[in-house]
Amino acid sequence: MQKLLAFLVAKRHWFLLIICEIVSFALIYRNNAYQRNLILSSANAFTGSLLTVSGKVFSYFDLQNVNQELLEQNSRLEMEIIWLQEKLDNMKADKTSFSQVLLKDTVLTDSLMRKNYTWKYITASVKNNSVNSMRNYIMLNKGYAEGIRPDMGVVSPVGIVGIVTTVNEHLSLAMSMLHQKLRVSCKIRNTHFSGSLSWKGDDVKYAYLEQIATHATFQVGDTIVTSGYSDTFPPGIIVGVVESFNRQHDDNFYSLKVRFTTDFQQLSVVNVIDNLMQKQQKEIEQEARKNE
Repeated sequence: MQKLLAFLVAKRHWFLLIICEIVSFALIYRNNAYQRNLILSSANAFTGSLLTVSGKVFSYFDLQNVNQELLEQNSRLEMEIIWLQEKLDNMKADKTSFSQVLLKDTVLTDSLMRKNYTWKYITASVKNNSVNSMRNYIMLNKGYAEGIRPDMGVVSPVGIVGIVTTVNEHLSLAMSMLHQKLRVSCKIRNTHFSGSLSWKGDDVKYAYLEQIATHATFQVGDTIVTSGYSDTFPPGIIVGVVESFNRQHDDNFYSLKVRFTTDFQQLSVVNVIDNLMQKQQKEIEQEARKNE
């Protein structure tokens, strides 16, 4: 207390100056209309500028929530597309049903109202991502507690990313497409020509789709998508575009150089794909092996 009093006594002339300045401004404000209007307009301008800046700051920090909402909406739309594609494929297989849909739109409308998804998307953030190794992995911020399991596919908003391998309660590790041991069944879009896609360990922008029959019809610029021949990825997920191609060593197949649509050096948010029928598919496959 004594130190505080000593400080106030030592600086008393400064405090007196401040009090005099405040009193002077108050008298000027009360007794002079011009100065009062000037102070008010200046204060309003300052307040407006401050509110504008604060609004921009709060909008910036709110972008994460907005981005999360957009990602979730995008996931729902992708599930709609996958579901519709499966429905159309089934209808095309049954020509009678497909013709009825073409003749009567209400059939498709009623079907949409009763849709039952086979696939579900779980949005996750990337906590760690390697691209400089021959065997690269991606760590995600969700695990068992959020519904993540091993063997789930991982995609970005623009393309394929990898497959989940290890999971604990709140974290999971995915094998990146930039891993020499990972192979994914893919095909040329709008065709039935499929092959095995893998990364060769050199450029992170490219992978190679091999075992494409020489009578396949395609060209540079065509889109490569997942084939749907596994229980990890639904059919039609974009992988990349054909950059170039050549014949393999035995001359019976083409090898296609594919440019990834996913930028693996810029990953931040991904979707983990939950195949709701995966358990049943695995059980059927295991039963079939037992009967061999």
